[in-house]
Amino acid sequence: MWLVVDLLLVGVFAVVGRLSHHGTLTAGGWWTTAWPFLVGTLVAWAALAVARRPPAAPTSGVVVWLGALVVGMLLRQASGQGTATAFVVVATLVLGALLVLPRVGARARR
Repeated sequence: MWLVVDLLLVGVFAVVGRLSHHGTLTAGGWWTTAWPFLVGTLVAWAALAVARRPPAAPTSGVVVWLGALVVGMLLRQASGQGTATAFVVVATLVLGALLVLPRVGARARR
C-alpha cells in the first residue's frame, strides 16, 4: 500500500509543480517533471526491500524522501532539466512533507 501512496504523492508533487510554473498540465509535461522523482522513489523502495525495513515506519519515509530527492535531482541534472537552488529547496521541503508526514500520522493513530 505504501508504495502506491508514495508514487501517487510524488505524482501530486509533479502536478503542483507543473501547474505553479507553467499554468497548464499535459501528460507529457507531467511525465517530464515526474519521472526522475518516480525513479528515485522506486530506487528507495528497492533499498528498503533489501534492508527489510517496514515501509510504514517514519524512518522508511525518510529513506523514500531522500531517495526520491537525491536520485530525482541527479536524473534531472543528467537529463538537462533544471536543478536551481530554489527548486532543490522547495522539492526538499515538499517531498519531505509528502513522504514522511503521512507515516508519522499513521503511526500516531496506532
